[in-house]
Amino acid sequence: MGVLFWIVLATLVNGFTAFTGAVTLWMNEKTFRKAIFFLVAFSAGSLFSGALFHLAAESLETLNEQIVFLLMISGFSLFFIVERFLWWHHCHEGECDVHPVSYLVLIGDSIHNFIDGAVIAASFFVGIHFGILTTVLVLIHELPQELGDFAILIHGGFSKSKALFFNFLSQLTCVLGGILTYYIGAISGHTMFLLPFAAGGFLYISASDLVPELHREPNRARSLGSFVFFLAGVLTMICLKLFSE
Repeated sequence: MGVLFWIVLATLVNGFTAFTGAVTLWMNEKTFRKAIFFLVAFSAGSLFSGALFHLAAESLETLNEQIVFLLMISGFSLFFIVERFLWWHHCHEGECDVHPVSYLVLIGDSIHNFIDGAVIAASFFVGIHFGILTTVLVLIHELPQELGDFAILIHGGFSKSKALFFNFLSQLTCVLGGILTYYIGAISGHTMFLLPFAAGGFLYISASDLVPELHREPNRARSLGSFVFFLAGVLTMICLKLFSE
């Protein structure tokens, strides 16, 4: 099976995270939040380590280090612009200082998911195993965000079924981002330029979206546990790198 098949499959699976909100209809939300908290910590460490030991390291083998660092900064900056200046920020708890219009949330979510698809596709250029692991990490990253988006849409007047449906449509832009990235990289031969750019996105997600969520936990025991899961994520990516070599 080729790289394109894995990219389409991974991005399609990612699309179904849009139905995360449906879990709240039957599941104890408090229990769900506890599990998500530690998954977010693991994801933060994995994304941070994966950006450096996999994407950046791979690109440094063929590209000048100044180009690599410039592309990493570009990827980081794009995520910053999308989330901060255009208010396309995902609310992990479903509560924001600024409540944008529901349709604006969907537009912003579509753009963000398109970029996630590009990140997933770039990771598959490194290797199938790394691409699959990256997809899992993106899924973990998406769960609390999609739960928050679902809550905002409901608050904005959407019915539960309508919120799930439109959230799913916005999530499918991940597939488009993955396919376009594949053809840009595979046909143009600029695969290596995509890797450091994706690394910048990894670093932004970890440092800006996930780590701040961990700092919001007041309980010392849970905070220590989150740090352990963070380190576990870091070590997982390092071990994967050593194993692949």
